[in-house]
Amino acid sequence: MHPRWRVLSLLALLAAGCEDRPAQPGPQEQAEGYYVKGTTEYLQGRFDDALASFNTMKELSPDDPRLPAAIGEVYLSMGRLHEASAWFELALERDSKRSTNWSRLGFIHAQLGRVEEARSALRKALALHPKDFNALEQLAELHLERGEKDAAVKHFALAAEASPDTGKTPLVLRATEVLTGDGRHAEALLLLAEWAGRGVRTPELLTALGDEQVRAGQLLPAAASYREAASNSPKDPTLWELVGEIYTKLDKPADALAAYRESLRVKDRAVIHVALARIHLGRNERQAAEEELGRALETVSGSDVRELTELAGLLSTLGRKPDALRILSSLSAEPDHAKDVDLQLRTAALARELKDEATVRTVCDRISSSGVKLKKCP
Repeated sequence: MHPRWRVLSLLALLAAGCEDRPAQPGPQEQAEGYYVKGTTEYLQGRFDDALASFNTMKELSPDDPRLPAAIGEVYLSMGRLHEASAWFELALERDSKRSTNWSRLGFIHAQLGRVEEARSALRKALALHPKDFNALEQLAELHLERGEKDAAVKHFALAAEASPDTGKTPLVLRATEVLTGDGRHAEALLLLAEWAGRGVRTPELLTALGDEQVRAGQLLPAAASYREAASNSPKDPTLWELVGEIYTKLDKPADALAAYRESLRVKDRAVIHVALARIHLGRNERQAAEEELGRALETVSGSDVRELTELAGLLSTLGRKPDALRILSSLSAEPDHAKDVDLQLRTAALARELKDEATVRTVCDRISSSGVKLKKCP
């Protein structure tokens, strides 16, 4: 081949290679990459890295309308409210029709004590997006601060309506707290029953429903609520315990025994063995009661006041009153329990029964020195 044609062929190949080489991304594409990177870092809780990425994006595309809100979200999550406020103000200058910007700004104003500014921003958010559950929740909190309890309950309920399923329970429970705090238990019961009927059957909501059903004397429905909550709370032994207590009150010992055993499957606790022993005693099953007492003594923690007092009561019932007194004397002597009048009186009464006058005097002196005045110490 003639050298001239060889050179031309090489040039053609080089030219073709240059055409196949990918072009470098432009500033806009780079900015988009940093936006995605910053968003990912923010969601991972790496706030400083997210700010660095968004600042690089700002250099490449300073007028991007998404940027101020993105930076504002990071500062808000960091608790730097004044910086967050400034960035959301800028976000609104660029996009005043985005309800989330108004909602975030309203929340920030509320945290900074700017109540009227918060109300104004939240109302603008809801005018643009009536189902902004964050704005509805914050507006409910503002109503509550002003003592407007009905309005607060209404807006918590509206926020629950608009919220994703995972967020409904806390909002319903917040509304319930307002009602119960105002002594309006009947309304709280209706509210919880309504939401449970609408399919919000989380353990937390069902437990609250069970509590209100117990308060209203609806023991069988309460047992059903606690049972369902317990079935979906594999690490909480107390819910099965509540089921057992209700069945015990309803004189359904077989059901109570089954519930208490479910509680033991979750966690072996002395207080449950005491409850089982009492059921066996009620059925004249003395040997079974003694066996449960033995299990209770093996599992007692030594720091739970309720557990120790229940155990002392069972020991007393089974004729082991000196052992019961030793537990109560030790417990009542602890400084943290000096003002627990019921515990002190219970200790003194048992000491009196056992003719332990020294313990009686010690306990009565302890009650007197704690500042509690009684007409008579046992």
